[in-house]
Amino acid sequence: MRFSPPLEAARLLRRYKRFLADIELASGEVLTVHCPNTGSMLNCMAEGGRVWFSRSNDPKRKLPGTWELSETPQGRLACINTGRANALVEEALLAGVIPELAGFTSFKREVPYGQERSRIDFCLQYPSGPAYVEVKSVTLGFAGSTVAAFPDAVTQRGAKHLRELGALVRQGIRAVQLYCVCLDGVEAVRPALEIDAAYAQALALAREQGVEVLAYGVRMGVEEMCVDRRLAVEWG
Repeated sequence: MRFSPPLEAARLLRRYKRFLADIELASGEVLTVHCPNTGSMLNCMAEGGRVWFSRSNDPKRKLPGTWELSETPQGRLACINTGRANALVEEALLAGVIPELAGFTSFKREVPYGQERSRIDFCLQYPSGPAYVEVKSVTLGFAGSTVAAFPDAVTQRGAKHLRELGALVRQGIRAVQLYCVCLDGVEAVRPALEIDAAYAQALALAREQGVEVLAYGVRMGVEEMCVDRRLAVEWG
């Protein structure tokens, strides 16, 4: 995935009201941009730290740009735009980068399913039947560690998705939880038990029920990004 038009660099002044961020360009100009991340962004940002944003000339938009990347306090590059994870995974699926999910004949995005009115990120069609794939963007890293964690804030929605995946498996349908790690310097992923114990328990139960848990890393860059490797999943 190449960023087009190219991203612009700035410094973070502050993030506030969850979806807003004030940034300062090298020229001294201050802009308020959209922050497309509902999480806490723990360990992902620091006031004064470097950020990169995409600019929009759409006159219908209230804000001139979208915050895309951040240099973390540990000096890593993170993609804080959670919407990019699905696009990266789609690109990887079509390129055959994820062998566990290879061989599908067609796919659909955002398919409604389940008793709790969820939408699956990808429904892949195989000759043997469908596979439902839920994608989560991972950006939570820690100083001195190559293990990232999910989630970075309590996520009842994430636990709901795991329940829905487990229900699919009980119906004989293949279900996959795929963690897309949009943070460099990472070799493995684990559930963030210290942040959301309920989610960690839901993940363990889903795994016991037969939900497949995969993690893939993204090669990060300010010009382009791509899914390029499988990561280990640590269970503690």
